[in-house]
Order: sequence, then C-alpha cells, then structure tokens
Amino acid sequence: MFERFRADTPEDDGADTMIAAKAASANLPDLLVEAKRIAGTVAAGWHGRRRAGTGETFWQFRPFDFGEPARRIDWRRSARDDTLLVREREWEAAHTMLLWVDRTASMRAMSRLAQGSKEQRGVVLLLALADLLARGGERIGLVDGPPPTARRNAADKIAEALAETEATTTSPPATANLRRHCDVVLISDFLDPVETWEDTLGALAASAARTHLVQILDPVEERFPFGGRNRFVDPESGVAFLVGKAEAWRTGYVDALAAQKAALATAAQRLGTSLIVHHTDRPAAPALLALSAGLSGHLDRAA
Repeated sequence: MFERFRADTPEDDGADTMIAAKAASANLPDLLVEAKRIAGTVAAGWHGRRRAGTGETFWQFRPFDFGEPARRIDWRRSARDDTLLVREREWEAAHTMLLWVDRTASMRAMSRLAQGSKEQRGVVLLLALADLLARGGERIGLVDGPPPTARRNAADKIAEALAETEATTTSPPATANLRRHCDVVLISDFLDPVETWEDTLGALAASAARTHLVQILDPVEERFPFGGRNRFVDPESGVAFLVGKAEAWRTGYVDALAAQKAALATAAQRLGTSLIVHHTDRPAAPALLALSAGLSGHLDRAA
C-alpha cells in the first residue's frame, strides 16, 4: 500500500483509519444499490443453474424417449402434435453459500486510477453475488455471520449485517464453524503471506467445502508508477519508511507481487480452489459474471 509523501503533511494515520472505516459502513446503502444494479445486468444474460430435476416449477417440454416410463408423457400437450412430449420440472435443490469480504485496512487503498477502493468493490461484488444467488433460491449467509437464508432479500440482510460489523475484520477469516459441503466465496487482496492462506484453504478443503477466491487489486499495486521521493505505509501496522528514488524499487516490487500471485494461484490449484483476479479500474459486472459462472459449474457437479 502506498501513500505519496509531502514533508509538510501532518501524520495522523490512526484517525484517518477510523474515519475511513466509518465512511465505509456509511456507504453501504449506496453500495447495495450499485450491487443490485450490477446483479440485474448480469442476471439478464445468465441462466444460472436451470436444469431438469426434482421440483415443482415447470421448466420445458422435451420429446419422449422410448424406453422410459409412459407415465412421464404429458398426454394433453402431446395431443396437440404428432410427437409425444414429457413435461420437465426445474431442479430446485438449494445449496448453502457462505460469503466473506476482507475489510481490513489494506482493502481501503484507492488510487486515482481506480473506480473505488478495494473494500468498496469487494462489498459490491459480495452483495451483487448474494442478490444473484437469491434469485436462484440458494441459501446465502456470511462466514461467521447470521445463519444462511433462502429469502429473496438476502442481499439486504447481508448489507445490514455488514453495517453492524466493525470494518476491522481479521484476515483470513475463521473457519472453525463452517458447514461441511457448502460453497465459500472469499474476497480479498490476498496480500498476506501465502502460507497463512494455505492453512485456511486447507481447512476449507478438509471440511469438503468448495472454495472460490476473488483477488481484488488496485491498478497502482500492479504497476508501481512511483518516482522520486515517496513515503510508503503499511496500512495494517502503520509502519512507514521513506524512499529517495522510488523508481529503483519498481523491478523488485513487481517481481515480488508476481511471485505472491503465482504462489496463491499454485495453492488454489493444488487445493481445487477457483481464483479470479479483478482490478478496481475495471467494471464489476465481468468479474461477477465469471464468478457466478464458476459457481454454477461447481453447484451442478455437486448435485
């Protein structure tokens, strides 16, 4: 995380952090509106998990396959044509989806190139995903939050829970109370030591949970466009140091970030975890579409 340096700038990192945390909670209603708009856009072109199976909702007619029981034939509909048709119902088996977004200080980083902070984008993606999944009848909740619900207003309930939670959540999340065989979506910048996340992902895999990661990065974190004298701050610990020629650090920093991302990708692949990388200078809808498509595939295979 980076902060441009000016010698005459007063230093009050603790107060700034508290103000930023309170502002993030105050913005939740606006983020919920944005999330529902994005979910509506994605839902228009997303068919979710619609498939034939146990349920009460009509899905489609299909031709009768000789050899299957004759009781499946819809004789009234078949009488209109010369083809025997079977009425199929839509599969309605709900899964439990647990969501988590990193709201630590590092997620509040935002450069001039970004459309918002990493935390804001993470919250929007989480709420949009909740709204999208609620339309499909899934049970949705927060990791270490209220019990999952299948109500259509799940996104509103999750937004309320986030607003009541201090925006200083530790990273990674606790996994001791997670249900077995659920789907877990973790949204973070994943800049903590990879070994820390390996322990968490391993615990999720051991509980038979299907885990999906969304790594959110600010474009400045990828490009390191700094030169000259700069002050760099660790937002988690508050440790700061001055650099006389920041451009001399660029190659080493870029290599270190690439190694971090590669290690995370390797750990995710080894543990069967999906991983999406998203940047805050890009629209949120494509990331939501990729995530929901990945979840749809996992849920279908788990059926």
